[in-house]
Amino acid sequence: MKILVDTSIWSLALRRIGTQSHNDQFLVQELSELINDLRVVITGPIRQELLSGITSNTQFNILKEKLQAFVDVPVKTNHYEKAAEFFNICRRKGVQGSHIDFLICSIASINNFEIFTTDKDFLLYANHIPISLYNPEKHHKKK
Repeated sequence: MKILVDTSIWSLALRRIGTQSHNDQFLVQELSELINDLRVVITGPIRQELLSGITSNTQFNILKEKLQAFVDVPVKTNHYEKAAEFFNICRRKGVQGSHIDFLICSIASINNFEIFTTDKDFLLYANHIPISLYNPEKHHKKK
């Protein structure tokens, strides 16, 4: 199964070594294994989040070049429609989220991807919409 890696995980991997906790290091190692297994997918909104806010042109270009190794999952009309539906379902249940989060959920749901994230909001979404979250601890127990 392919894994849609959220911005929170990519951000951990991009931090300087030495600033990562033990758990962060575990998650970064898991990302590395998923990349090696060719299971990682990305989408334009996540790419945009990762590249936004980088003040150094040099750092921006380095990251942009590294991310080019990953092809974007195309975002189509049905993804936006499903994202709006997910937004409405969660809102009716009192769960708020960003439009980008719900777009990520719709892309994952429609394409049968698991979402790899540290963002706790996705746990709330998963109570109300059909998404699967990637659990690296569960993955390691299978090995």
